[in-house]
Amino acid sequence: MTTPRAQAVFAAVSEAPVTGSLAKSTDEIFGEYVFTLDEMRKRLPKDVFKNLERIIHSGGRLDPAMADSVAAAMKEWAISKGATHYTHWFQPMTGTTAEKHDAFISPMGDGKAICDFSGKMLISGEPDASSFPSGGIRSTFEARGYTAWDPSVPVFIIPGPYSSTLHVPTFFYSYSGEALDRKIPLIRSIAALSKQALRILRLFGNEKATSVQASVGPEQEYFLVDKNLAILRPDLMLCGRTLLGAPSPKGQELEDHYFGAIPARVQSFMEDVENELIRLGIPAKTRHNEVAPGQFEIAPVYEDANMACDHNMLTMNMMRHMAARHGFVCLLHEKPFAGVNGSGKHNNWSICDNEGNNLLNPGSTPRDNAQFLVFLAAVLRAVHKHAVALRLGTIGAGNDHRLGANEAPPAIISVYLGEQLNEVIESIITGEPMHSHKAGSMEIGVSSLPPLPVDLSDRNRTSPFAFTGNKFEFRAVGSSQSIAPVNIALNAAVACALDDIATQLEAAVAAGASLNQALQEFLPREFKEHMPVIFNGNGYSEAWTEEAARRGLPNLNNTVDALERYSDPEVMNVFLRHGILSEREMLSRQDILLDAYGKAIVLEGHVLSDLILSRVLPVCKEAVKLDADLAASLRAAGLDAAGELKALAVKRDHTLALDSLVARLDAAIASVTAKDDVLVRARAARDEILPVMAEIRTHADAMERLCDDAAWPLPKYSELLWIH
Repeated sequence: MTTPRAQAVFAAVSEAPVTGSLAKSTDEIFGEYVFTLDEMRKRLPKDVFKNLERIIHSGGRLDPAMADSVAAAMKEWAISKGATHYTHWFQPMTGTTAEKHDAFISPMGDGKAICDFSGKMLISGEPDASSFPSGGIRSTFEARGYTAWDPSVPVFIIPGPYSSTLHVPTFFYSYSGEALDRKIPLIRSIAALSKQALRILRLFGNEKATSVQASVGPEQEYFLVDKNLAILRPDLMLCGRTLLGAPSPKGQELEDHYFGAIPARVQSFMEDVENELIRLGIPAKTRHNEVAPGQFEIAPVYEDANMACDHNMLTMNMMRHMAARHGFVCLLHEKPFAGVNGSGKHNNWSICDNEGNNLLNPGSTPRDNAQFLVFLAAVLRAVHKHAVALRLGTIGAGNDHRLGANEAPPAIISVYLGEQLNEVIESIITGEPMHSHKAGSMEIGVSSLPPLPVDLSDRNRTSPFAFTGNKFEFRAVGSSQSIAPVNIALNAAVACALDDIATQLEAAVAAGASLNQALQEFLPREFKEHMPVIFNGNGYSEAWTEEAARRGLPNLNNTVDALERYSDPEVMNVFLRHGILSEREMLSRQDILLDAYGKAIVLEGHVLSDLILSRVLPVCKEAVKLDADLAASLRAAGLDAAGELKALAVKRDHTLALDSLVARLDAAIASVTAKDDVLVRARAARDEILPVMAEIRTHADAMERLCDDAAWPLPKYSELLWIH
């Protein structure tokens, strides 16, 4: 009889690409699901539009008297797009998005109804907050949580099968006013960065810029697995990764998947995703095969950090939703398959003023280049002094399987600048002239400092924080993670560094020095202090780990070790200093993240235990019985059964080990879940559950290779990775 696995493989290879056609060009559909400035201009009274436009660009609050007018225009636009409901869309500390849909329809009491959406409905809402993680900010029985419209990013609609829903991006906060989401501290961090960066611009005589914005472009990696196969893998469906599985005979060793021809089914999926993202105003730009088989990437054009964060959350939601339509399951876990590359989310970060000038881009004048060096010094200072805070933006049970592997940067946060820019800095420190100029050069508006080379850097794929010409690429972020935490940390750390630098330079200028003189003294000293964080070599090497320790760079190679440092005074001060997070908000986040880590490991333990008991052990025991019966029949016939007995012994040892280990795993899970303190529970999950799971996998993977292929119940790596 055909097994479920065989049937799933047949169904998977028989899947055909979903075909369709785009009635309009992508430039015509861009933003059609978004209540854009152009739509506002058409639908709002002129004075209301001007007020709202000012708030969008410069911040502030909407006059309540105008809110009804804005809400009415939004409602009419949304209804014209087929919307019947609206929702306050927010990002709680679950790491995902949340929404509660309310209908526009409102009964009138005379058997009729109207569509209603008032300014009050737009500006604020009150979802039940009792089941969202708060880290002790409020008790479970205290349900009040509030959403407040974030006018700095546009509202949008998401089409459903029969109607659409208007989504209003909102902040989420508690009854007592603390942030219960990641959007509020992100906005605060952007404001802090802007305030401190403007101090530097003013020193350089720039009086025109009124704000500075962090710009972000997140590259999103993911795996696609045929859903016929995925549904036979409870570990993939419940945990997002395979908890067991022997290596495929062919993996990524031939390096033939990276940038290879995109399979037709996958391209059909990509096109559908991109078209929907483009309608949402998300500038999806790049798509390609990634290194591992079954792994792919999508990347957008750069946007303001707040917008980029919203858009990345929408992108992940859209990929998961669209995958089902194309017969796939989209895996965003950092390490779905052992032995092949995991998935990251490279966070390309830069800073620009409101006139579009990239402050990490050497400019066209000597003064611009001197300004670039000051901002570069601020980033080096931020990464060197606040590496632990940055590491906290990349933590997670899934990312622990990836960071430090031969595919992702190590947990040690260092900066790659490239040979030429590194030589510039060394020349500034020593006062010695540069010895090599592979490209042209640009003058710096500070006498005695060497010129900057035009081509500032190559690439270093092993660096967690690499300068790539006019931005930094933070490669340590996990593929399933929100990009808000890492950008909150980056903005906060750089704001602290800019504050320190501006204070020093302002004091020197106030004391009578020219800016030129102040920079001649400041830059060599600042670069020399933070040289230990610069590393241009191989971040995967053991020698670097030893060298980093000598330099005093922290190496927090797992989530629990990193989270224990969250409450260190020097770490908390990064966020407290400019009001990005309060002490209570920080401690609540530490509690939430430790709890989430422990729960993730316990869940994986439960799933693995169930897999072994219900699917793997029955097959293993049947294989042992068949070998025993065969050996007995050979001996009864007077034939040599030595080979069969040897095979039997190996299979029996693995099977007995699995039987014993699954009992140990269940005991470890019970022990961990009985602990009250979240830190103690997280440590125990790491130290007691994960090692037993690793042992179980060793024996299960060995048995997968020894058992009859037709009898093995779980789709194998060769099927999961290569059937598209």
